[in-house]
Amino acid sequence: MPLIPRKREKDREDTLSLSFTFSERETDKDVKLKRSLPKRESVHDDKFEDAYEIIPVATTMNLVSSLEECTTGLYLFLNNRFSDAINLIHPWSKNSVYHALIYSMLMVVKAILTFDPQDIRIGMNAAKEALKTCNNFRKKGRLMSLYHLVSRQGINAVTEEELHAEVCYAECLILKAAITFIQDDSLLGFLKSGINIGASYQTYKDCQQVVAYMSHSHSKAHRHLVGGIKFGLGAFNLMLSLVPPRTLKLLNIVGYSGDREVGLALLHESASELHINNILSVLTLLFYYNYIYVAFGIENISNSATENLLLTYLKRFPNCVILKFFHARLSMLRGNFEKAQLKLQDCIFIQSEWKQVHHLCYWELMWCHVFLQNWRQAYYCAHLLYLHSRWSKATYVYSKAVILALLPSDFVKSVKEDTNSLFLNVDSLRIKILGTPVPIEQFIAEKGQRYGTTTGWFTAQPLLEFIYAWSGFRIMSKRLELISSWLSIIDRGKDLLQENPNEVYGTDDISLLYLLKGLCLKHLGKYLKAEHYFNRVIQKEKALKYDHYLVPYTHYELGILHYLRGDYASATKSLNNIRNYKDYPMEARLQFRAHIALEQIAKEK
Repeated sequence: MPLIPRKREKDREDTLSLSFTFSERETDKDVKLKRSLPKRESVHDDKFEDAYEIIPVATTMNLVSSLEECTTGLYLFLNNRFSDAINLIHPWSKNSVYHALIYSMLMVVKAILTFDPQDIRIGMNAAKEALKTCNNFRKKGRLMSLYHLVSRQGINAVTEEELHAEVCYAECLILKAAITFIQDDSLLGFLKSGINIGASYQTYKDCQQVVAYMSHSHSKAHRHLVGGIKFGLGAFNLMLSLVPPRTLKLLNIVGYSGDREVGLALLHESASELHINNILSVLTLLFYYNYIYVAFGIENISNSATENLLLTYLKRFPNCVILKFFHARLSMLRGNFEKAQLKLQDCIFIQSEWKQVHHLCYWELMWCHVFLQNWRQAYYCAHLLYLHSRWSKATYVYSKAVILALLPSDFVKSVKEDTNSLFLNVDSLRIKILGTPVPIEQFIAEKGQRYGTTTGWFTAQPLLEFIYAWSGFRIMSKRLELISSWLSIIDRGKDLLQENPNEVYGTDDISLLYLLKGLCLKHLGKYLKAEHYFNRVIQKEKALKYDHYLVPYTHYELGILHYLRGDYASATKSLNNIRNYKDYPMEARLQFRAHIALEQIAKEK
């Protein structure tokens, strides 16, 4: 059954397409598209065609032509032509499974970037409509999985189009789960996300079994099907491998487990092949190594295969702001913050249609300036985020406050800010996701109350704690001179606090600096001294009054220190100690970290 072999309505006739049936006239949009369209993959002959050919108007749409047009739409997106991509894809989004999938993906990505309520509603509607469209093309009236149907009735029991619809349906379920996660602030929404994720994973596994049952297909669209399955199963294996079993149960995902190595291998395969989901595989890998692994992994490693993929795609799409952003982030993780700043500034100047991408750049620029101790530039980045980004006003206000605490009072007056007021304003700006406070916002709101209402704390103390909360010391670990510089700041603060301890917060404050001193010493390779300071925090456990997170986090850092020394038994013991602590700030994050570390140690024993 072809995917809608019918004429478009009149109001759709100016939409760009790549199909077998063409109109001979060239529209205004055809002229626009010729200017900067990147080289286009052809599913007809697997070659790259001239980027500046005339793109004619489609009057029919089948499976192959829909893959052609959606690939072009993705290429427009990667060339920073976001509106052109949406205008190309949207007209067929209710009549083609791939148009439905790509359109909903673009809308969900935009919603996540903007966090604008209207964009979130549009993203949710697009995801729901995409599921309806894909469902219309799925196998009808079946009472069993596709694999069981095929194993009983033979491969002819399901058509190629129905298989593609099944894979697109699974991917749309993920998109719906993502948009539900940020839209519905209730426990029911949380459970719905879990159910969608579980159903999606099962669908991918079902399709994998059907494809394995098939003899080798010479269909032009077959590699898109296989590539989509590899992307889905790769992403799920990677995601589920990061989540502790207890959390999977809370997500209502029971009976599933993930293998990280299998997931990464599938994603690399998918990213290296020619199909419509290859760029999603690349972006998933880039996000994992640039953010997830930095936050939850147990040592700094560079993945040369993923870096090579990034550079390969940058050659194809040299102006792609998303790829350039990840290239800048890679420079940051290598400790080259000055180079990263230049790349991030280039990302800001290269496009202005989706200004939300600028906010990602300002966030990373702020951290580059913080690491290099350029306080004024860091403040301006935080201020721009506060003015223009919807993501987390609470975080941006707190960022401004912790940076201004280190700047001269005349500068603070010149920018018409009051540090105490900023600290106290954090709590009122918090948001909720799934009906619960965002952990990092809850943490900084409590800290804001403390620093806004008390005196006697070391001026760099709030920023030092903030850097730790965002894995900043780990990011700086490639620049040992910076670690040493921050260690000097910590030592000055330690001396000041010991000379004039705060009656209420004194033990908590000094314990924080002991943890951070141990962390810096660990990065400098001074393991015995680091262990000494970690143990001092643990010894003060009963004297802590407020910052109860310090002890379980110190057990984690001590466990990683033992791991780096090759003492796996002591590492396991320290990491298992974390289970003895409950109801402290950022608890879930530490549970994730400990789960991943213990899993890695078990593999290396």
